[in-house]
Amino acid sequence: MSEGCWIDAALTAARPQAVGALLRYFRNLDIAEEAFQEACLRALKNWQTNGPPRDPTAWLIFVGRNSAIDGVRRQAKQQPLPPEELLSDLGDRETAIAEKIDNSDYRDDILRLLFICCHPDLPATQQIPLALRIVSGLSVRQIARAFLVSESAMEQRITRAKSRIGSGDVPFETPGPVERSERLAVVAAMVYLIFNEGYSAGGHQQQARFPLCDEAIRLARLLLRLFPAEPEIMGLTALLLLQSARSAARFDADGAVILLEDQDRRLWNSKMIAEGLALIDKAMRHRRPGPYQIQAAIAALHARAARAEDTDWREIDLLYAALERLTPSPVVTLNRAVAVAKVKGPEAALALIEPLEERLSGYFHFFGVKGGLLMKVGRTKEAREAFNHAISLANTAAEAAHIRMHLDRLAEG
Repeated sequence: MSEGCWIDAALTAARPQAVGALLRYFRNLDIAEEAFQEACLRALKNWQTNGPPRDPTAWLIFVGRNSAIDGVRRQAKQQPLPPEELLSDLGDRETAIAEKIDNSDYRDDILRLLFICCHPDLPATQQIPLALRIVSGLSVRQIARAFLVSESAMEQRITRAKSRIGSGDVPFETPGPVERSERLAVVAAMVYLIFNEGYSAGGHQQQARFPLCDEAIRLARLLLRLFPAEPEIMGLTALLLLQSARSAARFDADGAVILLEDQDRRLWNSKMIAEGLALIDKAMRHRRPGPYQIQAAIAALHARAARAEDTDWREIDLLYAALERLTPSPVVTLNRAVAVAKVKGPEAALALIEPLEERLSGYFHFFGVKGGLLMKVGRTKEAREAFNHAISLANTAAEAAHIRMHLDRLAEG
């Protein structure tokens, strides 16, 4: 690894811990972020000359904290710092900081930072960009490109989120066990949303938005390091890895969708699959199933099938039935219908999704699945109507093109 690359990797890895600790000291998101950025600039100059410190995270916290204190003192118009006892219980020595973050305190710093980005007063449209900016360190330009909005619009979105947090009553103390568990569930959901923002992108948008998948996986791995015995975090990480492993096979050269059963499985990432399978196997041994574990188990069955026809659809049907009981949702039932069609036939699947139409009347995938099932049972006119409705609801050009392909087949028939 080149000199510049290892420094960049070290700064990226240290960011959540360092920003989380600085936020605990200063109770101000902007100050914490600016302090970390200043520490990074000094690291780029110092580390190239003197080599890496014993603990890069401790070094960044130490330098960032002192830089922020000096900056606040120079700015007479800024609010005074809180009392020293509230800023930190650490001395002004890098060794003391390193010893402090070696214990469990740093876990709460990171969790606190993630949870603040998931503040309940913030809409999801602000939570995810804020987390990508503060926790992941993506630039506003990168985030704006991923969400297909202008840089100025994304800057305003992030600024509003920071302002809302700054004016709210956000607790900074170490969370207790119950609150920690609640926060963990919220953070896990946000990580999953970040992944879906990238994974759901169409073929020509994938290049811009797929980095969100990589970042979600990085955050999931971070959560897994913080909570190594939590099976749902194992399941979440496994799910993201197994889904992401199929990325290279999901679209053709023209950006058209390739269904799972038609994908070239030689393009799947075997290393990611192996890691995902090991994680879900470990999670299931805890015998505390949750939604992420069940979804990962479904993805694992697809990953383990060397050919599409080897897929254990009966077991997938059972897993979706378990997911329905755990988290009832019309979308879960719709996904189960695909497995039911394989096991019991398209008529049984149509009977399963028929009660869902009212609740999923604005959902593209419902009409795509319905049209496919109707086509299989020879109800051509109804299939065409369902496909046309799906096209009207398509989120991307790739989705619409995929449905038009089915319409073309109907016309040929």
